[in-house]
Amino acid sequence: MAVVGLMLSVFLFCICAPAQELVQAARQDGAQTPLRVYAPKDGQCAPLALISPGAGGSEDGYKYLAEGLQDDGWRAIVMGHKESGSAALRADMREAHGIKKGLRQLVDDPAAYNARFMDIGAALSWANLSCKAPFIALLGHSMGARTVELESGAKNNFGLKSMDRFDAYVALSPDGPGQMFPENAWSDIRKPMLMLTGTRDGSLDGGWQTRTIPFDSLPPGCKWLGVIDGATHMNFAGVGMAGSTEKLTLLETKAFLDTLRRGHCGEPVESKGIAMKQK
Repeated sequence: MAVVGLMLSVFLFCICAPAQELVQAARQDGAQTPLRVYAPKDGQCAPLALISPGAGGSEDGYKYLAEGLQDDGWRAIVMGHKESGSAALRADMREAHGIKKGLRQLVDDPAAYNARFMDIGAALSWANLSCKAPFIALLGHSMGARTVELESGAKNNFGLKSMDRFDAYVALSPDGPGQMFPENAWSDIRKPMLMLTGTRDGSLDGGWQTRTIPFDSLPPGCKWLGVIDGATHMNFAGVGMAGSTEKLTLLETKAFLDTLRRGHCGEPVESKGIAMKQK
C-alpha cells in the first residue's frame, strides 16, 4: 500500500510540476543558443516572453520569473548567452585583474551584445516553429536590461543597431547614462516599457538613482517605473533574501504585460514596498 501511495505521489508531482525543457536553437552564425523553455500548461499558442540574463548568468536562472509567467499563461524562455555567460565573465575578470574591472569589460563589449541579438533571433525563430505568438515581450536583468534597452531603441555610444522586434519590454535594473548610453538615450523608445529597480540596486556608474534616469527620458505612452524598497541588484535575479523582490517584480510585470496582451495599457498595482509611477 505504501508503494502504491508513493507511486501516486510521484505521478501527481510529475503532472503538477511546472513543465520545462532545455533545447538548443541555431543562430545565424551557426552557433547554438541554449534555451530553457517553460511551456504553458494548456498547450495553446500562448504569448511569448523571452528573458535575457545578466552578465555571468545562464538559461538556468530567473526561475521565479519564468515560472510566474508560465503560471500566468505565457510561454517563457530564459536564454543562455554564451559570449557573456559565466565562462566569459571569469575570463574577463582574469584579464582585467579584478571583479569590477572584468565586469565592466564584459558589459561594455559591443561584440557581446551582437551575440545577444543573435541569441534573441534564434529564440524567436525556434518559438515560431510551433506557432506564431499573438504577443511577444522581451525581459532582461542587468546586462539583460541593457539588451532590452538597446533592442527597444535606446541610442548608444557603441554603434549597436536597434531591431525593436517586440510588442513590449521589461528592464530590471536598467542602466542610465555612462560609457554605453549618452544622455537622453531613451527618447526614441515608442513601445511600452516597464523599468524596475531597488533602493539597494547600485550600478557601475553610481547609486540606484542612476537606474531611474532612463524613465525620465522615455516619451509618454505606457511607460512604468517601479522602485522596490530594500531590493538589491541580485535580488532581481532571485539571489539572496529575494522573496519580497520576486513577489513585487512578478506583481507589476504581470499587471503590465497582461493588459497589453489584451490590447490596452493598464494601471500599476499599488502595493506595500514598491513605489510606482507611469506616463
